Amino acid sequence: MTQQNPKFLRYLLPSISVLLWVITFVGVLVNGPKMINGDGDLGRHITIGNYILSNRVIPLTDVFSHTMTGEPLTPHEWLSEVLFAFAHRLMGLDGAILLAAVVIATSLWLTFQRSSRGRKSYFVLIITTILILLTSSVHWLSRPHIFTFLMLALWLMVIEDMVEGKTRRWVWLPVIMLFWVNLHGAFIAGFVTFALYAVGLIWDRILFKSTEETPLPGGFWRAFLLGGGISLLVTLINPAGTGIWSTSVGYVANRFLVDHTVEYMAPDFHNPDFIPFLIFIAVLVISLGLKQKKVRAEWLIPSTAWLIMALYSGRNIPLFVIVAAPLLAECLEEIFLAYAEKSKFISACLQRDRNLFALNTSLQGGALLVLVVFLSIIGLRAGMKFDQKQLGNAYDPEKFPVAAVNWLETHPQDGEMFNYFIWGGYLLYREWPDLQVFIDGQTDFYGETLSREYLSVLALDPEWEEILTRRHVDWVILPVEELAARTLMQSPDWTVVYQDSTTVIIHRD
Repeated sequence: MTQQNPKFLRYLLPSISVLLWVITFVGVLVNGPKMINGDGDLGRHITIGNYILSNRVIPLTDVFSHTMTGEPLTPHEWLSEVLFAFAHRLMGLDGAILLAAVVIATSLWLTFQRSSRGRKSYFVLIITTILILLTSSVHWLSRPHIFTFLMLALWLMVIEDMVEGKTRRWVWLPVIMLFWVNLHGAFIAGFVTFALYAVGLIWDRILFKSTEETPLPGGFWRAFLLGGGISLLVTLINPAGTGIWSTSVGYVANRFLVDHTVEYMAPDFHNPDFIPFLIFIAVLVISLGLKQKKVRAEWLIPSTAWLIMALYSGRNIPLFVIVAAPLLAECLEEIFLAYAEKSKFISACLQRDRNLFALNTSLQGGALLVLVVFLSIIGLRAGMKFDQKQLGNAYDPEKFPVAAVNWLETHPQDGEMFNYFIWGGYLLYREWPDLQVFIDGQTDFYGETLSREYLSVLALDPEWEEILTRRHVDWVILPVEELAARTLMQSPDWTVVYQDSTTVIIHRD
């Protein structure tokens, strides 16, 4: 009996990596309402996913807007949308948040696993983990881009397995890419990281080879290039074929669209949400400066490149964290070990580390993961709300036209509408196919021309009336504080048919 208890407890008591997964999972649940109301895109993704599930066909032309009906559509997120729609069918918006929680938690768990390779101090890993968690949370949203977190973490795990001698694992690169290219258009990040990693390896192992460097395993470059080359071909296995590349690259190359998309803008360091990112940068820079041993170029070069991309565009912050985490862990550990003799505090922490290592390696705690997810499902089904304000996973009526759409369901308006951009996804979620939007968050599809028209109407530029007439718009649904809404409310040619504290609906006479 006494011999069986340790084995039993081994599967119940969590390791540090399992605790990270649980903490991240719960953290996402707590932030569920914030993730839903961060933008209106979730509603659009669920709507498209439901269309695919119901019709068993992936749309290649637009059927969701009246401005672009019939235009070619590149479904670069169709698999993510199916997953969100399926989760929504099971548990509503709670299901979408649960899916996001599992994906984000697993992404950070994989990052922790990669960062812990070769490490001797869990104390350092805990510091690194806290920074990873807080920094990446700035872009936790219930949207397909979270699948890029997961795919990038898997992608890097395989590459580093190959560097460590498991070259046959190259076959997993095309498998990962097959899912990635159908989950999210940012699959290009995989090839960017692949190329940067290759530059780092060439720098260390070929151009400036030293005796300190561990030689690459035999056949590495053949396996590396084979995995990358086949992965490149695999990107063509998607509903749009080569169009997936022109859509993804074309959007990033369009300066107007990028400059007018909030998530592509540079981080605002006056916003408290970005303070962990600043701390992460500061700790990384200081630890690099204090590090005595040579830094691995295959870690340094990708981390530097992704830091630049994260400073240019806030949506890249979680990707930078995933790439740079092992580098931060290695630098911090070297510094802590070097100063152990000079600091009683550090020495005491490292002393406890030995016991923590012994305990942690004997624990798995996989049962805890299943238990946490199971209890979360039961709790949400029973009506529990995990967020601090007890709002639950729902659209905020102060941010979205919840009451106005309720009214529309009993008072349908004739003609086409002009809608607020952020509300496009919500309107599709509630009213499609009865209503088609003017525009929504899929700016890579709507393009620069329609986006400019939308902004012209919103700002009441001289051509705004001509745009609405040409687009056959008969009524508008806008936030009450918008300039266009206030102006039309005073116009003798328009009549207010509905108004509340959030929304106004105005019909052309």
